[in-house]
Amino acid sequence: MTQLLDPAPALVAGPGYAFDNSSDHPVAQFACLAAAYDPFTIERLSATGVGEGWHCLEIGAGNGSVARWLADRVGPTGRVLATDLDIRRIPSHPGLVAERHDIVHDPLPQAAFDLIHARLVLQHLPERRAVLARLLTALRPGGWLQIDEFDVSYGPVLLAPDAGSAELYERFLAAKARLFDAAGGRAVWGRECPAQLREAGFTDLDPQPRVALWQAGHPGLELLVSHLDGLRERLLAQGMTESQLDEVRTVMRHPEFRAVSPVVYSVHARRPR
Repeated sequence: MTQLLDPAPALVAGPGYAFDNSSDHPVAQFACLAAAYDPFTIERLSATGVGEGWHCLEIGAGNGSVARWLADRVGPTGRVLATDLDIRRIPSHPGLVAERHDIVHDPLPQAAFDLIHARLVLQHLPERRAVLARLLTALRPGGWLQIDEFDVSYGPVLLAPDAGSAELYERFLAAKARLFDAAGGRAVWGRECPAQLREAGFTDLDPQPRVALWQAGHPGLELLVSHLDGLRERLLAQGMTESQLDEVRTVMRHPEFRAVSPVVYSVHARRPR
């Protein structure tokens, strides 16, 4: 199949991204992300009217769960391009093309897409404002952009086995936020995204927030559990100990544990006609 984008450089786990997707840890991470957040993402994508014949771009496609949904939605006359730095986990699917692409450094075609979607990508990137400008020109006039991002400043513990367990969970979240910011990310960017989209020239802004109740077994909480492995060395560098990391895993899987998820914002915006 014809390649649509210029190839990305060799995969590296460099500054600006806290996770190492070259390891096996993202397998569990992507599965949890899909289970926890695909329903909200797809609900919001449906609201754009995406349908037969649309040309779509999925940035940071992960395991391709949203890209596959889009491919089914646009049908045989449409096209979905799924990009990531590592596309090994994106399965082949009718109407779906997967290509390696670095959204910070690699060009995008001009006025090529009816819909662009990115979930939990731009909050990792110090260059997010420049990326927004690039996405604006990649959309056709009137085209839709959907950005789904966290604001982790909210997420209280409601119930824990004891006060020490609640404190440990909060200490873990604080350490994760610090390492995220140290890598160039912005852990609260979800709430800042609408204003930055407006500054970039987008119109018809529609930010929608959502939270969930987390308890043992919830995929959102299991996503945090997966971070204990994928971010272990970086969490230790932020002052957590091995025993604390093991203990907080037990806390998050305790049957009495209840917490509110961080806020996820799904923001719609359009390129002016």
